[in-house]
Amino acid sequence: MGINSESDMSANLQIGPTTLGMVRIYVAGEGVDLPLDFDPDEADEIAEELRAAAQSARKMAQSGKDKPR
Repeated sequence: MGINSESDMSANLQIGPTTLGMVRIYVAGEGVDLPLDFDPDEADEIAEELRAAAQSARKMAQSGKDKPR
């Protein structure tokens, strides 16, 4: 499965600080229980990547709307 593959899987996502000063991204779903801890600088980098991906996705969605059918 890749980033552009569709799936029927669903999962819950939680993001928050830990008591040890880390940022945790916690993914839980059927057969998945995945805590991912990052230092605050890494978390900032991830946030920047998410923003950039969201901006690119908006552009892609908009260019799809502009195409004649």
